[in-house]
Amino acid sequence: MAFIHDDFLLSSPAARRLYQEFAENQPILDYHNHLPPKDIAENRQFRNLHEIWLEGDHYKWRGMRCNGISEDLITGSATPRDKFLAWARTVPQTLRNPLYHWTHLELKRYFGIDDLLNEKTAPAIWDQTCEMLAQPELSARGILKKFQIRALCTTDDPIDDLAHHQKCQADGLDAGVFPTFRPDKALAVHLPKAWNIWCDKLSAASGVEVNSYASLLSALEKRHDFFHSVGGRLSDHGLNHAHSHFVSDAEAQRIFAKARGGEAASPEEQDAFASNIMLHVGQLNSRKGWTMQLHLGPVRNNNTRLARQIGADVGCDSIGDYPQAESLSRFLDRLDTENCLPRTILYNVNPADNYVFGTMAGNFADGSIAGKVQFGSGWWFVDQKEGMEWQINALSNLGLLSRFVGMLTDSRSFMSFPRHEYFRRTLCNLIGRDLESGEVPADYDLVGSMVRNICFQNAQTFLRLG
Repeated sequence: MAFIHDDFLLSSPAARRLYQEFAENQPILDYHNHLPPKDIAENRQFRNLHEIWLEGDHYKWRGMRCNGISEDLITGSATPRDKFLAWARTVPQTLRNPLYHWTHLELKRYFGIDDLLNEKTAPAIWDQTCEMLAQPELSARGILKKFQIRALCTTDDPIDDLAHHQKCQADGLDAGVFPTFRPDKALAVHLPKAWNIWCDKLSAASGVEVNSYASLLSALEKRHDFFHSVGGRLSDHGLNHAHSHFVSDAEAQRIFAKARGGEAASPEEQDAFASNIMLHVGQLNSRKGWTMQLHLGPVRNNNTRLARQIGADVGCDSIGDYPQAESLSRFLDRLDTENCLPRTILYNVNPADNYVFGTMAGNFADGSIAGKVQFGSGWWFVDQKEGMEWQINALSNLGLLSRFVGMLTDSRSFMSFPRHEYFRRTLCNLIGRDLESGEVPADYDLVGSMVRNICFQNAQTFLRLG
């Protein structure tokens, strides 16, 4: 039997029925990823597995380093084929790591390949996939059609011109390609050199001279308006922790002037400034009916040597152990008190925070919409089978799993859409166990409708894209 078969991850008849009847054929709404919109606008035709699979996947880079592969064969000057062969040598060593599941699920779904990837099978797989990747159905747009992508949301800086999103819309793609407002760089007053360069670019993009705290808020609002006009309905924020040290506008102006003058803000000043900016963006989101995503907790770019050599986001990040509960509560409560808490999705990278986030989400339900504050899917280091089960179980115990908006890829690779299948199989297997044991009723209309909604409909209803 092939490793990836019809019953992969489905360990009971109930699990198989739930998956086959209610999950398998649902379309995909990938509401958070890091795909380059340029590739979709230009309908990129990938030449080989390195381009589509390894080019920007820091999960694989991290695994290769752990296997003793030299950086030249990961992000360096080696040929694309040699980099792929280095990855193939690594794959057998990833047993019990989700990379092993993802690798073979992706080879199966994109190319129909059942062979296990290793050093011996790699040359033939390289040749076979190069030929197949030349076909239109495996271009960037062809892949969106193949995997029934109804909509996807990229991750974009407020200074981005969104020309590629506009091109996709003008071309009338079946899949909606929407921008997500990610203003993290606006908070970085502790890094004045980079922050000032960014503020100058924001000035140019918005037409607002950013020479005061008030003008910075105005420029961000202008760009938020522009994102809305291009179909944007979400903001996204990658933070160590929620900022909730709110200060007066006068104090925010003092911190702004200090940083605009080239002097780094102290940690306390940065926290205060970031709190006010985040409050402003939350208010904008509420006003326009957007959803705010808070990705909380990582320690990024731990390896200074590689950061200097290659840059950020290269696979040297870790789970952080920041306190989350009180600051997150204060931030959400401030927005709620002002009657401007938007639809919100909370993601924790540290599984120790599952119950913190699961209970926090229920604090701010207000009867206006089901699941207004969501405990989001397992993220980053916990977006594998066990981490997904932890998140599903915590949400089930603490909130309403039936209102969950489901999975996303959070990926830079066009080969990652089977992660939705991986999630759906995991979900059906977990609920199937409950059904087999009698912990939920053997009512497939009831249980199956919940599964179907989690896979697609809840996200479509909650996010209101298109």
